[in-house]
Amino acid sequence: AGVGAGGLLMALDVPQERGLGHLDQRFLDGLEVCRFPLLSFLQPLPLDWMYLLYTVMFLGALGIMAGCCYRLSCVAFLGPYWYLLLLDKTSWNNHSYLYGLLAFQLALLGADRYGSLDGLLRPQKRNAHVPLWNYTLLRAQIFIVYFIAGLKKLDADWVGGYSMSSLARHWLFSPFRLVLSEEMTSLLVVHGGGLVLDLSAGFLLFFDATRPIALFFVTYFHCMNSQLFSIGMFPYTMLASSGLFCHPSWPRRLCARCPPWLRGVLPSTQPPRPSPDCHYGGRRARGGLRPRQHLAAAFTLLYVLEQLFLPYSHFITQGYNNWTNGLYGYSWDMMVHSRFHQHVKITYRDGLTGEVGYLKPGVFTQSRRWKDHADMLKQYSTCLSHLLPRYNVSQPQIYFDVWVSINDRFQQRLVDPRVDLVRAPWSPWSPTPWLLPLLLELSPWRERLQELESQLDGHTDAVFIADFPGLHLENFVSEDLGNTSLRVLRGEVLVELVEQHQNRSLREGEGMQLPAGQYHKVHTVSPEPSCYMYLYVNTTALALEKNLTRLQELRERVRNGTETEPLPPELQPILGEPLPAGTVADPVVMAFLRRQRRLEEQNRRREASLAQRLHRFLRKKFYLFRRSALMTCISLRNLALGRPPLQQLAQEVAFANWRGEEEEARPEGGGRGQGDPEL
Repeated sequence: AGVGAGGLLMALDVPQERGLGHLDQRFLDGLEVCRFPLLSFLQPLPLDWMYLLYTVMFLGALGIMAGCCYRLSCVAFLGPYWYLLLLDKTSWNNHSYLYGLLAFQLALLGADRYGSLDGLLRPQKRNAHVPLWNYTLLRAQIFIVYFIAGLKKLDADWVGGYSMSSLARHWLFSPFRLVLSEEMTSLLVVHGGGLVLDLSAGFLLFFDATRPIALFFVTYFHCMNSQLFSIGMFPYTMLASSGLFCHPSWPRRLCARCPPWLRGVLPSTQPPRPSPDCHYGGRRARGGLRPRQHLAAAFTLLYVLEQLFLPYSHFITQGYNNWTNGLYGYSWDMMVHSRFHQHVKITYRDGLTGEVGYLKPGVFTQSRRWKDHADMLKQYSTCLSHLLPRYNVSQPQIYFDVWVSINDRFQQRLVDPRVDLVRAPWSPWSPTPWLLPLLLELSPWRERLQELESQLDGHTDAVFIADFPGLHLENFVSEDLGNTSLRVLRGEVLVELVEQHQNRSLREGEGMQLPAGQYHKVHTVSPEPSCYMYLYVNTTALALEKNLTRLQELRERVRNGTETEPLPPELQPILGEPLPAGTVADPVVMAFLRRQRRLEEQNRRREASLAQRLHRFLRKKFYLFRRSALMTCISLRNLALGRPPLQQLAQEVAFANWRGEEEEARPEGGGRGQGDPEL
C-alpha cells in the first residue's frame, strides 16, 4: 500500500501478493472484459463489424442531414444508435438519451421537405408544408428537457449550493467574482441562475415577445457549458434546437437576405406549397381529418405524456434506485449530484478453500460508472465470478466496499461489504436489500465540515468518515504521512492497532495519533452511525514542495546574477541546459522541470489569442476525425480482405493514432486531482 503526493491511502490499496493485481494486464490484452448491457442478451459484435456498424450509422447521419433517402437514413442511424446505447449502461447520460429520442422523432417526421436532396428528386415533397404536430413533438421534447431539469434542481442540495460547489472557481465566473464572493457566486450564479434558467427557458422560448431574451440567455448558458464540461455535442445540439421555437419561415427570410449570387445554391425563398399530409381550415379545407392525422395527434399526445411521466417512474423500476433514483440518463437530473469516490475495495473468497484475496478496482473493465449503481455492481460481480475460476479461484464470492461522498457529505459506504454479491438477490422491480441508505440526517453537518476545513493550514488535509454500527474501516497509514490523527465527531468508535495488539475507545470530541506504516481498524460501536475525521500532513509532499521552491529561487538568482557559485552538473537542466554526460538525473530536478512545463503550457493557453484557440480546436477535431476515418477504413479492409500480419496492423493503428505532435495536456478541471486523498 502506498500514497501519492498529498494523498492518504486508506482501506487497502492491496499489494499484489495479497490478491490478483496482475489481472489488469489480462484485460488490457483484450482477453476478458466485463460489460454492462441493459438487456442481458445483448453482446457486442467483433471489432471490425462494430466499425462497420459505426459506418452505417455515420452514413445514416449524413443522409438525415442532407435529406437523402431520408427514411432509410433514419433507420440506418436509429437502429445502430439504440443498439449501442442499450449495449452499455455505463455510457448512458441525459445527452445520449436525448440524441436517441430525437433520432426516433426524426424517423417519423417530414424533415426532408425543405433544402433536401429528396426534394430535388421528388417534386411532391419539394418546399411542401410540414404538419404542425411535427413541430409540436420537437418543441415539446426540448421544453421537457429544460423544464424537468429545472424541477429536478429544486432538490435541497442544489438550492443549498452543494451540487456544484467547486464550479465557481472556474475562470468563466471571474467577472462575477469581481462583485461577489466565491461562495455567493456558487449559490446565486451557478445554482440560482441554473435553476431559474431551466425552469423558465422553455416558456420564454415559446412566446414571441420573450423569445429574444431567451435566445440570448440560453446561448450564453450553452456556450459556458461547452467550456465548463466535457459533454461533447450537447451544448451545440441545444443551441441548434433553439431555432425550433422560432417562426418556421426564418430560414427562408435568412436566405432572402443573402447576396443574389449565393441564392442559387441555397434553398428556395418561395412560400411553401400545400401538402396532402396537412389538414387546412377555412377555404383550403379538404374534408375532415383522415385516420392518419388522428393517429399522428394521438401519438403526439401519448408521447408527451410518456416523457412527462418517465422521469418520475422510479417507483416502478425500484431495483435501479440507489442514492439517486433510476439509471442516470432519462430523468433530466443534470448536474444535480456530484460524487467523490474515496476508495473502492473488491474482495474475493474461494468458496472451497476459504482463501481471501483482493482485486484491483476496475479490473476487466474501463468503466467507472459501476461504482454508483447496484445493478451494475451485481453484473460486475457475476462477471468476475465467471472469470476468476480461470485463475484457480473456485466458486468465488465477491464483496465490494465502496466509499463515496455525494454533494459534499461525509464519505460513507454504498453497499454492505459483508454481502456476497454473486449470490445476493437483485430485481429491477424491487428495492435492493444490500444497498446501504444515504445518511441524510447528517446533511446539516456539511456547514461544519466546511468550517473545519477552512481552519486547516495549507499543509494539512482532512477526510471525513461516517460509518454504520457493526461495521469497521481497515486503514493503512503510509510512512509518508508522518503526522496522522483521528478525531471522533459523533458516536463512539473502537480503534484497533493491528500490529501492536492494542484497542482504544474514543467518544465524541476525543482523538488520538495513529502510527505510520501500520494497519489499524476503526470499529463503530455506538448504536447510531459514527462520524470521525482523519487529519494528516504528507511530510514527503511537503519536503518535495520545499525543494521545488528552493530550485525556483535558485534559478531566479542565477538569471539575475545574484548567485555567484557555479551550479552542480545535476542542477544545470533547471536553466534549460542539457544534462552533462555521465551525470545521473536528479528526480527532484525532473519533477521541477515537469511542473515548469505545465505552468508554461497553462500560461500559453491562457494568453492565446482567439485565432490560436480556434486553430487548436480545429487541429484537435481534425486528428479526431482523421483517426475515426482511418480506423474505419482499416476495419472495412479487414472485413473484405482479411486481417494483415499483426506487425502491419500495429503500424497502421499507430499511424491512425498519430497526432502530428505530442498530445496536448488537458486543462485543469474543478474536481480533485490525482494527488488528493484516497481511501
